[in-house]
Amino acid sequence: MSQWMIYGANGYTGKLTAEEARARGMTPVLAGRNRTAICELANKLGFESRIFDLEKSDDVARALNGMEIVLNCAGPFSSTSVKMLAGCMKSKTHYLDITGEISVFEDAHQRTEEFKRAGIVAMPGVGFDVVPSDCLGAMLKRELPDANFLKLAFKSRYGKLSPGTTKTMIEGLPQGGKIRKDGKVITVPSAYKIEQIVFKDRPELVVSIPWGDVSTAYYSTGIPNIEVFIGTSPRQINQMKWTSRLGWLLGVGFVQKMMKDKIGRSVQGPTQEQRERDEMNIFGEVRNPAGRSVTMRMRTPEGYSFTVDSSLACVRKLLEGTLPPGAYTPSMAFGPDFVRELEGVRMIEA
Repeated sequence: MSQWMIYGANGYTGKLTAEEARARGMTPVLAGRNRTAICELANKLGFESRIFDLEKSDDVARALNGMEIVLNCAGPFSSTSVKMLAGCMKSKTHYLDITGEISVFEDAHQRTEEFKRAGIVAMPGVGFDVVPSDCLGAMLKRELPDANFLKLAFKSRYGKLSPGTTKTMIEGLPQGGKIRKDGKVITVPSAYKIEQIVFKDRPELVVSIPWGDVSTAYYSTGIPNIEVFIGTSPRQINQMKWTSRLGWLLGVGFVQKMMKDKIGRSVQGPTQEQRERDEMNIFGEVRNPAGRSVTMRMRTPEGYSFTVDSSLACVRKLLEGTLPPGAYTPSMAFGPDFVRELEGVRMIEA
């Protein structure tokens, strides 16, 4: 039986994933830096545990010995992915994570030949960032093969965030917004575009954000112009513009540390009840040079619940399949319709 690992299993999403893995009869090894928290969770669930940090690739490779796959749930992934991947290439361990960070996707897909030579699969973004939107973009490309513009948008009913996600967002504030234009990821001001999109039955306010699909959808579809939006409010848009003007200050080390420390003390992820009553609505549109457009809409469970389901589904598919080495998006690996296999996902009419 192949062994696999959840790294960062004591974090909010890592813990949910470990608990659901047990419920599904899967037996991951739980790992991370916090010995007390990891061992306590592993003992509770009846799993093996390993304690290690990511500072030395040889140490990481030794800790990954015998693991076919590692699912990295320890963010910010801009800090952990490269270090974990260095160990994965030495230990011949396939790499998955739940990031939504553009820099992580760009790094992975630009190194696909390295991963092929190492004999591993690298697939960042196997959670809500970016499985449903990635698959929706690929479905749209299938419907309009000559599309040269892709717009994606999503909106949750409540949108409560975990500490880890909030810290990652804080880390990205100084970097501004991102879009893909003519095949290149470019920086734009925060709240670069403000539009209205119909997710269900009425127009909703949305604002552009540097979401992971700005990177991944390009590799999945080849579409050179990509913008991603999130449902929002006028107050939140004003806050985005305000933080954009203070970008230089928000990038200062002690300011980042102060904000992250405050998040660690005050932010808690959504409860099970909150997750169960939330949902995500996703919109996608493609256009071709002649002006023809195709739109699709999708509804999924709440983002963290979806991430647990989709990441475990990706682990199982990779354990059971024969995916050639290289860098992948979820739709590249498992096809545009992969998302339809997941619990609670359905296409909807406007």
